[in-house]
Amino acid sequence: MSEHVQTLPVIQLKIRLLGISPMIWRRILVPSKISLKSLHGVIQVAMGWEGHHLYQYNIYGVHYGSFDLCISSPEVAIESFQLSVNDRISYIYDMGDWWEHELRIEKYLNIDNRRNYPVCIGGSGACPPEDCGGPDGFLMRRDEATGYDAYQDTEVIADFIEEVIRTDTFENIQDEDQRWNIERALERSQSRLAFLDNKFSRRKINQAFKDNDHEIMMHQQMW
Repeated sequence: MSEHVQTLPVIQLKIRLLGISPMIWRRILVPSKISLKSLHGVIQVAMGWEGHHLYQYNIYGVHYGSFDLCISSPEVAIESFQLSVNDRISYIYDMGDWWEHELRIEKYLNIDNRRNYPVCIGGSGACPPEDCGGPDGFLMRRDEATGYDAYQDTEVIADFIEEVIRTDTFENIQDEDQRWNIERALERSQSRLAFLDNKFSRRKINQAFKDNDHEIMMHQQMW
């Protein structure tokens, strides 16, 4: 371990969600003295998770994380592990869905007084919805969101809109069966949107950091 790595106070981390393509990732800057518990809150905000589930890190073969998992306490600074540039650690969120993230040390930097920390400086891809079955469940639901059933629902909605425009009335919605079909098609279409969204907002993440949302996530009740 070089003195350069030991003394610089900021870590540049790349967080990559495994098992999904195109890649969903974030690049963040955090103080090297940050605890694993605090880093958990930062990861939750940066990735877009809701903080409702247990989590664990795997560092040098030792697990740290949620108290309910009966593993080592996360109240330990990341700098204490003396990680080198390009070292990787594992972070898993939700023991049921098993969202595994790779955290890679990209750089050690000096503090930039023009910045607040933590800060997100890059990324791509929207976070999957919570409780959707992990990477395999997400990919399956994403494929279904552009499949035949989705096409049929789109046709039902389009036919309804066309009829309204053609007749300039909403008479067809008075039919109970027709209304039920339209409502179900709209509900299913709405539920698919989360699996089609691929937008990433660095501004939104950094505003959440400024609002200290990561501190809330760090202390949020887990199960």
